[in-house]
Amino acid sequence: MAETIPAGSTTDGVIQVGQPTDARVSAPASYDVADFPVPHGREEDWRFTPLERLRGLHDGTAVADGGVKVEVTAPEGVTVETVGRDDARLGKAGKPVDRVAAQAYSSFEKASVVSVPKETVLTEPVRIAVHGEGGTAFGHQVIEIGAFAEAVVVIDHTGDATVAANVEYLIGDGAKLTVVSVQDWDDTAVHAGQHTALVGRDATFKSVVVTFGGDLVRLHPRVVYGAPGGEAELYGLYFTDNGQHQEHRLFIDHDTPHCRSNVAYKGALQGAEAHAVWIGDVLIRAAAEGTDTYELNRNLVLTDGARVDSVPNLEIETGEIVGAGHASATGRFEDEQLFYLMARGIPADEARRLVVRGFFAELVQQIGIPDLEERLIAKIEAELEASVG
Repeated sequence: MAETIPAGSTTDGVIQVGQPTDARVSAPASYDVADFPVPHGREEDWRFTPLERLRGLHDGTAVADGGVKVEVTAPEGVTVETVGRDDARLGKAGKPVDRVAAQAYSSFEKASVVSVPKETVLTEPVRIAVHGEGGTAFGHQVIEIGAFAEAVVVIDHTGDATVAANVEYLIGDGAKLTVVSVQDWDDTAVHAGQHTALVGRDATFKSVVVTFGGDLVRLHPRVVYGAPGGEAELYGLYFTDNGQHQEHRLFIDHDTPHCRSNVAYKGALQGAEAHAVWIGDVLIRAAAEGTDTYELNRNLVLTDGARVDSVPNLEIETGEIVGAGHASATGRFEDEQLFYLMARGIPADEARRLVVRGFFAELVQQIGIPDLEERLIAKIEAELEASVG
C-alpha cells in the first residue's frame, strides 16, 4: 500500500526531588500550536538545538509544499488505514509537548493507522517505508496493538525533505510491541518528531531508534503507562558525522505503580561540527510505588571537533521504589583495548574498527531482524571507513 502525505566528557545527572513536573518544558502539553511560545534557544528544551536549521518548523514560517511517500508492507490480518483528523485514535497516546510537535499535529491532513488485532502474533514484521520527496511536509502515524497481540514494526526514513511528524504507539493489555525507527535520511534532510507510547496493563514496549542521516534530526521518544505492570525498553544508536546535529530527548513518565523502564543509548561522533545531544528524563511520581528504572548513555568521540551534550535527569517523588539509577559517559578509544588487539598483530586502523563494532554490537542485536541488522552493520562499516580508514 502506498500513500502520499500531501503538502498540508563525562556528564553526571542530578537527582531532583519535588521539582515542578513541567520543569523540563517551556509550556504544558497541548494540541494547539498557539499554546507554545516561539522558542528563541534560551529555553531548557531548546538550548542545544540550532533553531535556524529547523527551516521554520519552530516558528510557523514553514510552508507545507512537499510530501513524503509512505508505503506499508504488512502480514495478513493487519489493517492499514488512511484516516482523517476526526479519527478517535489520533492523539490518544498523548499531547504534543513542544511547538514543532504541535505544528505537526495541527497541520497534517491524513494520518496512517496500522492495527494488529487482539491475540494476533505476527511472525513477520510490519514494514513502513517513509521516503522524503522534497519540500516541507507534516505527518502523523498510529500503531495500534490489540490486547495480548505481538508485533514488530520497522519505520524506515529515507530521502530528502523537511519533516515534522508525530508517531503514536497504543499497546493493549498484555501485548508486546517492538518498534525499530531508522533515520537514514539524505544529508540535507531535516526531521523533527515526537514518538509517544501508551503502555497497557502488563504490556511490553521495546523501541530501537537508529539515527545516521539528515542535516538535523530531533526526536522526542516518550513513554506513559496506562495501568500497572507495564514494561518499556528504549534502546538507541546514532553515528553523528561532520556537520550533523542529532538530538534525542527521552521522557519516561512513571505515574503508575509497579512499572519498569530501561534505557540504553550509544553514539559515535566524527568530524568538525558534529553535534550529538542526548537528554534522558525519568519522572517517578508519588503514586508510582514499585517502580524499577535505569537509564544509560555512552558516547565515543572518534575525531577532534565533535561535541556531545549528555544529560540524564532522574526525578523521584516517592521512596517506595524497587530501584532507580542513571549513568552517562563520553570518551575516546580506550588505549588498553587498542594495545591488546595490536599486540596480537591487528593493524591500528582495523583495531579501532573492532572497538567501535563492539561498542555498538549489543544494541544492533536488540533489533532481531537479520536483514536490517546486516544493513545497519554495513552502514556503520561505511562510517568507520570514513573516520578511521
